[in-house]
Amino acid sequence: MHGKRSLTRRGFLKRAAGGAAVVGAGPAIVPSSVLGADGKVAPSNRIGVGMIALGRQAMARNLTVFLRWPDTEVVALCDVDRWRLDTAPDRAPRYHGGTPEDAETLKKCPRYTDFREVLARKDVDAVMISAPDHWHVSMVIAAAKAGKDICCEKPLSLCIDHGRILSDTIAGHDCVFRTDSEFRSIPVFHRACELVINGRIGELRTMRMAVPNWNEPLPQQPEMPVPEELDYDLWLGPAPKKPYTEKRVHPRKSYARPGWYANQDYCNGALVNWGHHLADICQWANGTERSGPVEIEGTGDFPPADGLWNVVLAFDVRYRYANGVELFYTVVPPSGEKKPYVRFEGSEGWIQADYGPDKLTAEPASILAELGADAVRFPLKNEKRDFIDCVKARTQTMEDAEVGHRATSLCQLGYIACQTGEKLQWDPARERFLNSDEANQLLTRPPGREPWRV
Repeated sequence: MHGKRSLTRRGFLKRAAGGAAVVGAGPAIVPSSVLGADGKVAPSNRIGVGMIALGRQAMARNLTVFLRWPDTEVVALCDVDRWRLDTAPDRAPRYHGGTPEDAETLKKCPRYTDFREVLARKDVDAVMISAPDHWHVSMVIAAAKAGKDICCEKPLSLCIDHGRILSDTIAGHDCVFRTDSEFRSIPVFHRACELVINGRIGELRTMRMAVPNWNEPLPQQPEMPVPEELDYDLWLGPAPKKPYTEKRVHPRKSYARPGWYANQDYCNGALVNWGHHLADICQWANGTERSGPVEIEGTGDFPPADGLWNVVLAFDVRYRYANGVELFYTVVPPSGEKKPYVRFEGSEGWIQADYGPDKLTAEPASILAELGADAVRFPLKNEKRDFIDCVKARTQTMEDAEVGHRATSLCQLGYIACQTGEKLQWDPARERFLNSDEANQLLTRPPGREPWRV
């Protein structure tokens, strides 16, 4: 029954799309014949979504969206922490105006600790991967091989070589992929890019971006008993086998900020994890979203490498592109006086987009005037709406696997420059450094544990 339903829905979507391949296409027009008697999307034609991982990001931004849309249906929940599985139905409706009906829907949803069981379900058309960063590549590859459409949290990988494997894998499968970064959907960043691309600041010369960094050093902690609700071996997955301690994983029975965010086995810290958002905006405005810079240099403040929390802290990175544009990347001052931002400077002025609270400023102010009817425009929509619309239309999303990989790798290049202390020459086509064997060794990681080897 599940198999027949999935085949019918997937077949319908492909036929409705008519083979179109329009970048950034709008929502598919759903014929009335697939609607129920009340005019709503019939259950048999909703996109079945499997939620893989139910941590901080999934609960705050991902789950409720798919739960409440009329053309999507959450059909499976998965997390290696059974406390999260048990509490998700009651907690999810608290975000973004959820309802008691949402809770009842989730209570009926099948729940799993092993994501492979979600991928095996025939009623799962698409997956939302919200797992820690070290799991992204393995889960994406498995989902693509299982024939699922994929929305995956940024950053896409922990190293550039694995990001290339991810992007090439997606290119070889018939699936829709969306890098789940919301910044192209935030109006001030979206508009800043449109204005730059349409020449409002003249010739683009310099880009600047800054991110918050909550990372701090922490020495190794005593080994602790693994909580009864946690499948710790499955949480580690492709990462090296290390003893359990709570600050390595996430706070027990809590959605507070997780410790894995500060450990290089699972994350590259704020430089890459947070930086992906703004890197994508810079790449987009510069017309290099499928390429990258040619020169990188940087400095960083690293805690002891043998500590539990050991990712880079403060940093300053400079990039130069083949077109002469330079990008300067640093950390928001800890005083909090300046929010995360992107700034574009050109021959005729500058424009800056600030995050939280969102604000757009420019000099001269006339840069912000409305664009004309003949301007280059891009659709503005929720990032998950973009994903679902493209699943239905079988078209390319606004931040597909290659674009997402390049945004992630831009940040990873900065991390490597901080590690080596060298001025690095980069070939964005071959994705190799031209002048440093040491830096090239940092493009990959040792093979992971079986059976999760990339």
